Amino acid sequence: MAPTLALFGIVVDDMAASLAFYRRLGLDIPADADALPHVETVLPGGLKLAWDTVETVRSYDPQWQRPTGGHRFAVAFEPPDPRAVDGTYADLVKDGYVGHLDPWDAAWGQRYAVVLDPDGTAVDLFAPLSQ
Repeated sequence: MAPTLALFGIVVDDMAASLAFYRRLGLDIPADADALPHVETVLPGGLKLAWDTVETVRSYDPQWQRPTGGHRFAVAFEPPDPRAVDGTYADLVKDGYVGHLDPWDAAWGQRYAVVLDPDGTAVDLFAPLSQ
């Protein structure tokens, strides 16, 4: 039997800052998780998203280093419609998060934008252009 994909993990410098960002995107993460070295949340459908501090990762992988250059992993959220892509992006940028790619109509039929979480992880926002 093949393994089941169960969890995606993000390495973070500041757990509280990272969790605040993902709460803004609608994830239900308890406030007391901000001080923990490892946090998991179960997403709709059962897949988990987890965060580990750099210190936690280095506790079992002392040679771990931050990736350099472009991102190797992106998290994607689907707002309810194209206008919500623009609104979500604008709200996050207004609140000080880094906008990476301003909203645009992608050739593949989606309104698309990319913002960076506090640790530089690309977070894609997308919605179908026609609903």
